[in-house]
Amino acid sequence: MNVELITKEDLNQLKKELIQELTELIGKNTMPTKKWLRSVEVRKMLSISSGTLQNFRINGSIKYSKVGGIFYYDADDISKMMSQLN
Repeated sequence: MNVELITKEDLNQLKKELIQELTELIGKNTMPTKKWLRSVEVRKMLSISSGTLQNFRINGSIKYSKVGGIFYYDADDISKMMSQLN
């Protein structure tokens, strides 16, 4: 029977490799996949009501474009707003 010993050094090396791979995977998925977001998506991201979103549009706190009755918001602007709220 063949016996292999695993040392603390081996476990630490495995841990470092796992953390590095997970960080790379998570980093790839944090980028927004869409350039433009609809009102529903923005409300969910900011945890706000439709009335609050309307007030943001009215007072100029948030930039938007309206196409055929649908409001669109730049994902980069929303990300900046989220970072300011936190």
